[in-house]
Amino acid sequence: MDELDRRLINRLQLGLPLVRDPWGELADELGSSSRELRQRLQQLLENGSLTRFGPMFDIERLGGAFTLAALAVPEARFEAVAELLRGMPEAAHNYRREHAWNMWFVLGCATRQGLDAALRRIEQQTGLVPLNLPKEETYHVGLYLPV
Repeated sequence: MDELDRRLINRLQLGLPLVRDPWGELADELGSSSRELRQRLQQLLENGSLTRFGPMFDIERLGGAFTLAALAVPEARFEAVAELLRGMPEAAHNYRREHAWNMWFVLGCATRQGLDAALRRIEQQTGLVPLNLPKEETYHVGLYLPV
């Protein structure tokens, strides 16, 4: 990772400019070209320096529902259950944790009923009861981790 990669990551943490040509504006700010910045972003994603790049939506304000959930998955079944979740369009952010509840993920659906159905489907298909941890309160924290 070179200095331009670091500056790009730091700048992207603040969001893309809401203008007709956001990459052009970023290129002007960072002294590069929009093509080079997009190529660098793709390389950072491909080499694992970044795991995700995309918009953040407030699904509840859009009428949808989401929850943080966890499963206590026997080690011998871990990869099979992870593969099942990867195949669910409702599931995101599937992570292994060193804990009895060793698989954590976020479910997002268009409706509360869809969310409940997804949780039931996971239980039916895995035989494991999901720990459902819906949001109780919203906190807005401006996380910025300079690299």
